[in-house]
Amino acid sequence: MTASPAERLLNYAILVGFAAFALLPVLSVLVTAVGPQNASVAREGRTLHLENFSQAWVQGQFSQYMLTSVLVSALVVSVALVCSIMAGYAFGTMRFKGEQVLFYTFLLGIMVPSEAIIVPLYFDLRSLGLTNTIWGVVLPQIAQSIAFGTYWMRAYFRTSNASIIEAGRMDGAGTHRILWQILVPIGRPAITTLVLLSFMWTWNEFLIPLVMSPSGDVRTAPLALAFFQGQYVQGTALLAAAAVLVALPVVVVYLFLQRHFIKGMIEGAVRE
Repeated sequence: MTASPAERLLNYAILVGFAAFALLPVLSVLVTAVGPQNASVAREGRTLHLENFSQAWVQGQFSQYMLTSVLVSALVVSVALVCSIMAGYAFGTMRFKGEQVLFYTFLLGIMVPSEAIIVPLYFDLRSLGLTNTIWGVVLPQIAQSIAFGTYWMRAYFRTSNASIIEAGRMDGAGTHRILWQILVPIGRPAITTLVLLSFMWTWNEFLIPLVMSPSGDVRTAPLALAFFQGQYVQGTALLAAAAVLVALPVVVVYLFLQRHFIKGMIEGAVRE
């Protein structure tokens, strides 16, 4: 049934309204980021103050913290991705004793919030000498990402074409080859979606780096942003510029992978 012109107009109006509601805060931050820092700068008459970004970068020492965030994100995403693919393949295509119990144990990583376990986890990692190290920040996030990644990849592998797997076995392909040379290339949208979600969650993580590195030796970019206003500047222009710098990597990665991300989300919704 074709929608009438009035219905289409109403749909577009609703979509535009929601888009404006979502984008207005972002636009206000961008406008503030390129605005004058104070009244004396405003009297110069310039509209754009792009120097705010360089000043925020230098004053907040974001080069160091960005590098830490990149290292943490790379470790978490790469390790969690490989483990999630293998675990999802096992749960999605194999049947073994204790499968359901083990799978629901994995799901505890999704259902239990970080706030509920962060204190005992800190003391456990401190007893192992891992606090104030990169591994103290990385390992808890790897565990969280594997929990969701296993659930996500299991859904993909359970709906994979069984005839492709059987054809591979008839050609003499083993389990390892079927996974990495047949199913993984076909599942690029699902894997890309998992990579993007894991990267976004890891990059924006605040609580784990804060607790696991109390000395600030492993301070990530979002954590540095929280300290930036009180330690370096009270002006909203530089703070907004710093916020844009911290959010920019996630935006760039999303724009680069958005086609595969949207396809993976749609396929995942249809499968579920």
